[in-house]
Amino acid sequence: MPELPEVETVRRGLERLIIGKTIARVTSDTPKSFPNDPIEVRSFLVGARCVAIRRRAKLLMIDWSSQYTLVVHLKMTGQLVYRGDENFGAGHPNDSLIGELPDRSTRVELTFSDGAHLYFNDQRKFGWMKLYPTSEVEAIDFLTRVGPEPLEDIFTPEAFVARIRRRNNTTVKAAILDQTVLAGVGNIYADESLWGAKIHPATRVREITDAQLGCLLGQIKYVMNLSIEAGGSTDRNYVNAEGKRGSYIDFARVFRREGQPCPRHPEVMIEKIRVAGRGTHICPACQVVAA
Repeated sequence: MPELPEVETVRRGLERLIIGKTIARVTSDTPKSFPNDPIEVRSFLVGARCVAIRRRAKLLMIDWSSQYTLVVHLKMTGQLVYRGDENFGAGHPNDSLIGELPDRSTRVELTFSDGAHLYFNDQRKFGWMKLYPTSEVEAIDFLTRVGPEPLEDIFTPEAFVARIRRRNNTTVKAAILDQTVLAGVGNIYADESLWGAKIHPATRVREITDAQLGCLLGQIKYVMNLSIEAGGSTDRNYVNAEGKRGSYIDFARVFRREGQPCPRHPEVMIEKIRVAGRGTHICPACQVVAA
């Protein structure tokens, strides 16, 4: 499943290419991937012009001039592939990014009035594109439960501390992976941020000072911004908006570096342990569980 930086990379690529374009035709192969009323599709999507592309946590929201929004969740194997005056692919890195489309994995095809196409491909059929009145998007169940965006300026250390203290009795890694605490932090960015803040992932939140938690938020913002600038991570399933692998993992300090020297302690090797049910990368010298 993509993490926030990957989805933001996809958003930026689409924003550059499809805003201002008008939908001429929509085809889909399964209601599971495109669970929409055909009458609403004909009335509010066909003939509509793209006016904005937003992201909230790991969801993409494509706004149309009809006051409807196409909400997209790529899940594990989803792709968005644009073919027109230029080509790009974003998502699961298989041959559908560069091959002839539609293919066996194509679930939805949006054809624009200028002849360009946007394909939603999804091998495992877990992803979806749902059409909502724009005014109702914020009431989607997922969006009412998800926490603040860590990259927003208004999400201050004070606000972060107040939210994460609700999880005082859990491990700090489990707390920052909890999407109701803050949005979009996944395994890669949790490990990187905790190493940056010198906090062991298995430490209980109650054992961490407010100052340390403020440092942790700073590290979360840092690694996410670095990843966005680099085009997203090169974890198994995502490439950037031009169909190239993102380069963030090239700069990772601990993630998937087990057996390699810690950047802060070259004489100490990175270890892989298990915390919050996830493979977790730490430096045993930098990160020690609080007593």
